[in-house]
Amino acid sequence: MLPLLREAGYEVTGTTRVASKAEELRAAGITPAVVDVFDAAALDAAVTAARPDVVVHQLTDLPHGLKAELMAEGLRRNARVRIEGTRNLVDAALRAGVRRFIAQSIAFVYAQGREPHDESDPLISPTEEPWRFTMEGVVTLERLVTSTPGLDGIVLRYGMFYGPGTGFETAPGKPAVQVDAAAQAAMLAIERGAPGIYNVAEDDGAVSIAKARRALGWDPGFRLKDSTPH
Repeated sequence: MLPLLREAGYEVTGTTRVASKAEELRAAGITPAVVDVFDAAALDAAVTAARPDVVVHQLTDLPHGLKAELMAEGLRRNARVRIEGTRNLVDAALRAGVRRFIAQSIAFVYAQGREPHDESDPLISPTEEPWRFTMEGVVTLERLVTSTPGLDGIVLRYGMFYGPGTGFETAPGKPAVQVDAAAQAAMLAIERGAPGIYNVAEDDGAVSIAKARRALGWDPGFRLKDSTPH
């Protein structure tokens, strides 16, 4: 996403929990903020210092390469990011006067039914195993982003990522989205589109992407000219 933000002239502050990664962010043209999303006071201070016009929440905590033996614990950590981390970030954004808030969700958790699914279709129940932790996180994140008074929240329900830096050269399943196209959707959400939920995936029959095409002007075939890992 950074190449698109640079091209558009944005100043970007990026968070990391690991101090050693701050220089990597700075070298990439990002102002680093070393902060843990679970430390509400520190996060509040970091967001206030950055004075952002828009907050883009793409935080996850899954194991590198999505290693199967590490996924159970990774899904629990990821749910905590979506629940507690989102709550802290939304609160910090509101205190800093931010209105536009964009967050990452997933498009492969619709309940069984007619396809392609549009954004109004029901999701898998949070009580249904083995989806409990994931769905508790997804439902909480989407509610906080779209229903918090004073926040113009946009949720992007991404398909399964593939492309540079993901570990998958081709789509690992349906719905899927190439990472460059996903980055374009987030970029477009910064600049346009009404608050709400948008499916962001390829036109592979699993989900309808008509809303993202129409309201965001999104193109699932978009690719960066220099498609290196990012």
